[in-house]
Amino acid sequence: MQKDYVIVTDSTANLPEEMIEKYGVEVLSLNYYVDGKEYKGYEKGKKMDLSAFYDMMREKKEITTSLVNLQEAEELFERLLSAGNNIFYIGFSSGLSGTYQALEMVLDEMREKYPEQAIYSVDSLAAALGEGLLVYHALQNREKGMSLEENVQWVTDNRLHLCHWFSVDDLFFLKRGGRISSTTAIVGTALNIKPVLHVDDEGHLIAVSNVRGRKKALDALVKHMEETISQDKDQPVYISHGDCLEDAEYLVDRINKKLSIDKENIMVGILDPVIGSHSGPGTIAVFFLGTER
Repeated sequence: MQKDYVIVTDSTANLPEEMIEKYGVEVLSLNYYVDGKEYKGYEKGKKMDLSAFYDMMREKKEITTSLVNLQEAEELFERLLSAGNNIFYIGFSSGLSGTYQALEMVLDEMREKYPEQAIYSVDSLAAALGEGLLVYHALQNREKGMSLEENVQWVTDNRLHLCHWFSVDDLFFLKRGGRISSTTAIVGTALNIKPVLHVDDEGHLIAVSNVRGRKKALDALVKHMEETISQDKDQPVYISHGDCLEDAEYLVDRINKKLSIDKENIMVGILDPVIGSHSGPGTIAVFFLGTER
């Protein structure tokens, strides 16, 4: 008989606390550092003042990030497995972080220690609420009675249909992360250039095009969504923002009008500090299931 299975993910999935509580999701926190002081990207039950975090970013404070603490991960997996649970870990894209590879080593140790229990992991090749949306679908599958093995296969088969389209407002942060050159950042800022990016099949951030002006960038996200969204218009759509709620609400309205997707099916959430520290204030992203990335 199938034992219960627990779905584990990372703080970079940006899941709302209500969902974490409702479905019993276990969340491993990545950490970040401001002026050398360490902070957790997620603490269970603790509400973070992310506006204050983004204000620090606007002040161009030095912010760095780190992987999941492996000792904390080991303790979590040990607690779940010793209680008789099976595990399904859905991890932050290996194309953006070493977290998934590091946790695979921990999980291999657990597989040796608990050979009678099922321990599965899938690289989501996704980030932010893209990773979160994939986790949400896995949770819904489990609620419908899908077995662990079937759910692992579903997530593996569908992860490359999880579309990420996004834009950033301040090129400084892409420059600081080494994703664009200093010259590109200076010229782009002077010309009010806004890049339109997505996450590719290897889980990497890829610049697709450049437009002039913020509104054109937001409209470009909706256009790409129109071109690739699956036929299921009742599907959930997630929007992440880097402390720019008005732009997120503009996207909600445009998606509702252009694609006839009910606003109740669109969830909006602020980017966590670990993701946000790399993309900056004003980042805006839309996530959905589509025909291709």
